[in-house]
Amino acid sequence: MDITLTARPATQPPELNELVPAVRAAVARNAGWRDTASHVADALREHLPSPGLLPAGLLEGEYGTHRSHRLHVEPDGSFSMLAIVWQPGALTRVHDHVTWCVLGILAGVQYEDLYALADDGTALIEAGSTRNPTGEVTGFAPPGDIHRMRNAEDGPAVSLHIYGTDLDRIGSSARRFYDLPVRPAR
Repeated sequence: MDITLTARPATQPPELNELVPAVRAAVARNAGWRDTASHVADALREHLPSPGLLPAGLLEGEYGTHRSHRLHVEPDGSFSMLAIVWQPGALTRVHDHVTWCVLGILAGVQYEDLYALADDGTALIEAGSTRNPTGEVTGFAPPGDIHRMRNAEDGPAVSLHIYGTDLDRIGSSARRFYDLPVRPAR
């Protein structure tokens, strides 16, 4: 995603004390990406942190912006956790990912617009849209993960994202961005 990463906290937030080992165990199953995303989603559902994971000062921002806060990077590079604060009007570019991703909504509502690449590669085809309220957990793995995220509500939204790589090392979860015309599904 096209997000700004902040410095990792000096200590792991206590709310992650059960989630990190659960994700570690899910990743250690050495399943394929789709199955790993499913196992990590199960772990996140069981240990979804509260909106209090981030201090109030980190929830602030300008209209139309989103900001990422590193929470954990696994020492072996197998996964990273970010909390992302989405202000009203925040919108990512359409993109896909370098690895699997699981996200849980901690506060507010986050929308996801899904796309497929046309066979000739010249356009995106609308593939649906989902409304993810507080408590919703979802995940995906490439290929077929072209989407954009947005906050169309009046208040901020907070989501926890778990990516199957060390984002400190690669800098972004986005593999590529799509600036193509969008066609409705047939």
